[in-house]
Amino acid sequence: RRCGFTGFVTLCCLLLLECLKVAGNVPFAQEVSDLHWHRAVATWYGSPEGDGSDGGACGYGSLVDVKPFRARVGAVSSMLFKKGEGCGACYKVRCLDKSICSRRAVTIIITDESPGNYGANIGRPHFDLSGAAFGHMAVHGRNTELRNRGELPVVYRRTPCKYRGKNIAFHVNSGSNDNWLSLLVEYEDGDGDIGSMHIREANSNEWIEMNHLWGANWCVNRGPLKGPFSVKLTTLSTGRTLSARDVIPRNWSPKATYTSRLNFL
Repeated sequence: RRCGFTGFVTLCCLLLLECLKVAGNVPFAQEVSDLHWHRAVATWYGSPEGDGSDGGACGYGSLVDVKPFRARVGAVSSMLFKKGEGCGACYKVRCLDKSICSRRAVTIIITDESPGNYGANIGRPHFDLSGAAFGHMAVHGRNTELRNRGELPVVYRRTPCKYRGKNIAFHVNSGSNDNWLSLLVEYEDGDGDIGSMHIREANSNEWIEMNHLWGANWCVNRGPLKGPFSVKLTTLSTGRTLSARDVIPRNWSPKATYTSRLNFL
């Protein structure tokens, strides 16, 4: 009897786990965390204590000027930018000179691509940080001295993105209409990046694949499209999938942002 009861409990637990997987549309997968540090070079741009960006090649616009992005944004070379598919990924960056660098790492959200003369054309990892983030790597009281170095050897590693209190949101880009819909994903926990996106129209079972437009922007050129729209996104790094049902309403409008009830973490 005891063995039979144990087997019954085990079966119930397995069924519960399977139900949780289906209900959340987020399969269990390896975290994006990287346990190993990799060498790179870091510079900074903008004002010394500034946020470092005025929008960037990912297309996040004014979002980078406010928390939680503010001062945590960064530009990277092409090997990390990945033609825009690396947008939204998060990294920890730490400088190496023990005489001036603290042991703490800064967490950076990729929002831009570095200029071509900083590793972009020669396949090397490069981070162009905000003045505030760059200075934060220094020991106490030596922020300005560290920034005066201009360029530093650093180490970096991938880390999960965490937007506390935020769910994934979808911004409808300007110019979108019934025949052409363009979306920008905001506040994606975990991987942060996007490998593919699909939308599903009202009263339909078909998932329509979206095309990567530029930066973090995706679009579908097929119409007329009828809302409400469900959106399914799959991360680039680990292939995790999340589906937000009817997240974009029937009476959607360009330049509006619609927040889901879901996130990866």
